[in-house]
Amino acid sequence: MTRDQLKQLEDRLWKAADDLRANSKLTATEYSFPVLGLIFLRHAYNRFVTAKVEIEATLPSHPQRGKRPVNKTDFLSANAIYLPDNAQWKTINELPESVDIGEYLNEAMKSIEEEYDVLQDVLPKEYMLFESDLLFRLIRIFNDPLLDNVTGDVFGRIYEYFLNKFAMSGAQEGGEFFTPPSLVNTIVKIIEPNHGTVFDPACGSAGMFVQTAHFIEEKLQTEASKKVTFYGQEKADTNTKLAKMNMAVHGLDANIMQGNSFYQDHHNLVGDCDFVMANPPFNVDGVDKKKESVKNDPRLPFGLPKNDNANYLWIQYFYKYLNQNGRAGFVMASSASDAGHSEKTIRQQLVETGAVDVMVSIGTKFFYTRSLPCSIWFFDRAKELDADRADKTLMLDLRDVYRKVSSNLHDFTDEHLQNIHAIVALYRGDNTLFAQTLAQYKENATQHLKEANILLKNTYAEKLLATVTDTLKAENIKEDKRKLNTATKKQIETLKAELKTEAVKKDKTLKKQTQDHISSLETFLEAINKQIDQHTYFTKEAHWLEKRFPEGIYTNVAGLCKIVNRDEIKTNDYSLTAGRYVGVAPIEEEEGFDFDERMAEIKQELHLLNEEAVDLAEQIQTDLTDLGI
Repeated sequence: MTRDQLKQLEDRLWKAADDLRANSKLTATEYSFPVLGLIFLRHAYNRFVTAKVEIEATLPSHPQRGKRPVNKTDFLSANAIYLPDNAQWKTINELPESVDIGEYLNEAMKSIEEEYDVLQDVLPKEYMLFESDLLFRLIRIFNDPLLDNVTGDVFGRIYEYFLNKFAMSGAQEGGEFFTPPSLVNTIVKIIEPNHGTVFDPACGSAGMFVQTAHFIEEKLQTEASKKVTFYGQEKADTNTKLAKMNMAVHGLDANIMQGNSFYQDHHNLVGDCDFVMANPPFNVDGVDKKKESVKNDPRLPFGLPKNDNANYLWIQYFYKYLNQNGRAGFVMASSASDAGHSEKTIRQQLVETGAVDVMVSIGTKFFYTRSLPCSIWFFDRAKELDADRADKTLMLDLRDVYRKVSSNLHDFTDEHLQNIHAIVALYRGDNTLFAQTLAQYKENATQHLKEANILLKNTYAEKLLATVTDTLKAENIKEDKRKLNTATKKQIETLKAELKTEAVKKDKTLKKQTQDHISSLETFLEAINKQIDQHTYFTKEAHWLEKRFPEGIYTNVAGLCKIVNRDEIKTNDYSLTAGRYVGVAPIEEEEGFDFDERMAEIKQELHLLNEEAVDLAEQIQTDLTDLGI
């Protein structure tokens, strides 16, 4: 399934499901978890069927007894969930509407939980809140034939899509269960989690783990389970369940436990993590700092901050969980980068370790529930062991880098994320990714321009005109007139009536054919425009990188990035706000790109084709009039 096909499927499934909710009595929060549960069931059944076929094909056959029945153990070895009969999608889809479907689904979920300890009390069992008609209609939506043979990764993407949409619609009030993909992917690309222990002590719905798995699968062409072990902790019960179900849908294993990270550290991973990644709740107050577990917490090597804000508790946790070569990436309130008093003292100590690797400023509107800007911090404990690297920190200001999704939401495109990754790689002394990215942009731009030119050289309008002319000739109007000339007076009236009827039919036919031809021409022009737009897009992306890093090596760029040392940070009162260092980008004069002249030519050709389409329609109408139709 292509990306465009998947996007269309996601949009269609979401619209159908959301329309049903809009006409129900349920809130987005009440609706979200059970609907995600149906996606889980649908995916689990697909994997169950596929695994069963694979298992049966490999079972040994006894001469008398034949093949033994497939059992639960077989499914464990096939990385699939064994489904009892009552929890199989085929069974559910074939239920008569007289069945109490809400109670049935609750029991189906319970039967799966009984088979797997890791899913105990995880799956949704609130289906009695739903009207039976609503549930049956949802089942029909997710019975879409396109879902019959899709892979687990496609279901994972659909699950993520629905999580994203529920977050945007206000489900799970506060949006704490979901970190926008742009921020998650920024973290993943910069810390590159590709081995060992990966920990998120505020894991929400486990989005960090899912994107890590995608990163490993795409970059290393192998399963994430062969490279990393996931550990998570989450305060909210519902979010913990979402996380476990999310991992199950993606076929991933994770040890996720419920607990308040301020007072509980269930996994005891201090000093053992290769990667830590998180989006903790910002500016939390009310942490009981009088508790012995907080005052003597080994995760606070730089001391207990005196104010009520918990930001610098989290920041220290992330540092302390890392082993001597570990990397951390986490989202944080922008205010934390310049916080004063005891927090400044802690920040100073962090800077002096040499572990602060990259500081990224993010603009407004990247979250679904708040519009404030944020920052992303990155630690690299390996820097502490290298005197040269320990004295360098990359300040990256991305407040002016974004795509406007809507008036209330911004994000990063895939190319933005690739550019960010390439810049950080240059800072680390590796220009391979930069060169590959630039080459790919140029190749994409060239290919799209080639496709546009092929379409333009197709002389589509001329072929279309020939088609219409052939159609008119095929109507044999002259033969009709000959009949009139040779007919007797008595036959003339009859023939005129017949020809009039035929003319009306021909008129309608020709009008429809004309409309079809014009529609085809519009589709043709749209295809050219799409190719040109893509050519322009990738050319601009290539130009953006080349202009800022013309030699293909790292250099400080005003308004975007700067490498600073610890003395410079000290001079700036230990601020870690990127904008304070990178300065302001110069105002650029309008400049012509190499492709502008060609773009003007193509746009002119498009204009001429549009005019030709109008002329074509007028010529057809004239021909019809001349023929007396």
